[in-house]
Amino acid sequence: MSLLRSLVLTSLALVSSVSSQSLPSSFPHVYPGQPSGDFSPAWQKYFEVTDSLPNVTFPLARSFAGNIPVDRKGHPNDTLFFWAFEKQNGSLTADQSTEPWGIWLNGGPGSSSMAGLLFENGPIRIGPDYGATANEFSWNTIADYIWIDQPVGTGFSTADIDGYIADEDQMGEDFMSFLANLVKVFPSLATRPLHISGESYAGVYIPYILKTYFGMSNPPVKIAKIAIGDGSIGSGQEFELLPAVTVIETYPQIIGYDTEVYKYFKSQSHLCGYDVNLTYPQDGIIPSIALNLPTQRDVPFALQSRLKFAKFQTFQSLALARVMERSDNGEDLSSLWDTSNDESMKKREVGKREWKQKKAALAVSATNEKRDLSAPGVLDPWYGCLLLDEFIDYAINFTFPWNISLTTGDFGFDVYDVQDALSPEAPMDASVWMNDNRTRSALHAPTSKDWEITFEFPFGDLETDPSPEPMVFLTDLATNATTNNISIVLYSGNDDTLIAHRGTEVVIQNTTFGGIQGFTRKPSTPWQDDSGALAGIVHQERGWTYVLVKGAGHLVPAKVPARALVFVREFLFGDNTTGLVTSSASVIGGEDPELAGDYLPGADEIFYGPGTTVSSFVFPEATRAAWSEFIQAEATGAVGTGDRVSDNAAVSMSSRLGLGPLSAAMGCVSTLSFLLAWLR
Repeated sequence: MSLLRSLVLTSLALVSSVSSQSLPSSFPHVYPGQPSGDFSPAWQKYFEVTDSLPNVTFPLARSFAGNIPVDRKGHPNDTLFFWAFEKQNGSLTADQSTEPWGIWLNGGPGSSSMAGLLFENGPIRIGPDYGATANEFSWNTIADYIWIDQPVGTGFSTADIDGYIADEDQMGEDFMSFLANLVKVFPSLATRPLHISGESYAGVYIPYILKTYFGMSNPPVKIAKIAIGDGSIGSGQEFELLPAVTVIETYPQIIGYDTEVYKYFKSQSHLCGYDVNLTYPQDGIIPSIALNLPTQRDVPFALQSRLKFAKFQTFQSLALARVMERSDNGEDLSSLWDTSNDESMKKREVGKREWKQKKAALAVSATNEKRDLSAPGVLDPWYGCLLLDEFIDYAINFTFPWNISLTTGDFGFDVYDVQDALSPEAPMDASVWMNDNRTRSALHAPTSKDWEITFEFPFGDLETDPSPEPMVFLTDLATNATTNNISIVLYSGNDDTLIAHRGTEVVIQNTTFGGIQGFTRKPSTPWQDDSGALAGIVHQERGWTYVLVKGAGHLVPAKVPARALVFVREFLFGDNTTGLVTSSASVIGGEDPELAGDYLPGADEIFYGPGTTVSSFVFPEATRAAWSEFIQAEATGAVGTGDRVSDNAAVSMSSRLGLGPLSAAMGCVSTLSFLLAWLR
């Protein structure tokens, strides 16, 4: 298991010290009418959701919900909670059917899949006001779909105090045992083609589920395809840190289109070994990448990651909670930041210049000779190879509109969607709705616990997931998938910063499937949504499909639900051959040289403002044109072109903000140190 992954997950110990004696214990609730005896179709009537749901005034497809045990010996209260929606009336309960069906899993680890149902791809959308609206792009319009809370203890799933999973292998066994009971209730599911889909840490869950499936002589279901979106399949270095430069190239707004800063990050990426050369087919195994941590400080990186990336866990960082607590206690916090006057802007401009001077001085000290920011040198000892953290800190200190988040008590950089600089963001919280007694009763949910979007202790009193990342056995898994005619789909949102698409591409090129390592052609085939607009890039070879979704973040169906539904219809459940390499080595749909680079340029707009009040900011056309000229020169080996991009941007931006010829930048105060201070 990678060092980074261990560090990230160690946050469980840093945030909360938990012993087995204090772990929660929960159990399913027995509602009136529960059948006796083993599971059978007689349970369909019991699980059917017939009571009204709060604020749901629109028609819903017939659904079924409740807890089903995983049958782990000695743990009768270990169950998984499911909510299943039919494609059409009677399709799930039919005695016989050959129609495909789907499962959705959120990640975490410990994230409830009901978050996916209620905020992403289910038929109900819960709004910031806890109101419910219909989602016309729900995935159950394509197939019968089941959202499952797992592993045990997650969401409305239950677990004995000592019944949590010990590792991912046990998770896979629990999941298969759950499915064995599920198909007793809905018998046609045993033979219908199953498509398992999920995102983020489901990039760990789904490969382990498939591994368990291949180890069974008589599995309870028939898996036909798996789909993983923005998945943490490889090491943390590969999916989180390695893509830093391609993220900046996708959204150069992060660094204010500053060419000097770009060159600096490019040189740091090289020093970290992140500039991996992908070839088609891949020329040899890509070696694992070591993690170089900061040397100038002892950073509890796990805690910082948890604070920064907690949007889909608590939707409010612990640091912000501390700020709010101290504010509620009457403490004057105004001295923490002040960007309301011209003097503070001057200080931020000075801070930006000092940042560059310090980076240049670091390079000079390494060789005792003057050099620019992009010159070979040494790693910044304050960040090491934590380049994701470094460019986030740069944005929130120096780049509009991310920097204005410091005036709100929020930190304003959404790693799930780089285009979203709302500060504070509109809440995404389903806890009130899910824990309403009307919802709980209608869904046959347990009364022994409240639903939470993230369960902190999916591995019980273990502080980390002890299992190796799936990359370790992915080639073996791919070989079994080919043998069993199981297709694999990996997809990425182009605006995802936390698990950017470059990491997924590294995973593909480092895996052997169909007897060849990686794809033989670089993905460059466009695909379109139903409006005819460019939806991204697709490539298919030897049972593997890769899809890059334009305009989507980490939570693909949350941001672009219509486009996500086209993806599901065409590439997950359909047989669309766009991007397929044929036996004659041609590519269906053609290859577009404009799409054959290492990144797909993002949108020009960055959205900002409080909550749902959205404004958009676009850098001036001259700034963007100069950046394009600079990037083209970089690609052709020319030098010097476009080095004044950042000056143009600073003047134009400041003029639009009415601040004079100053860039909207904040003095370089480390975000990591700031967060630590507020957690005292």
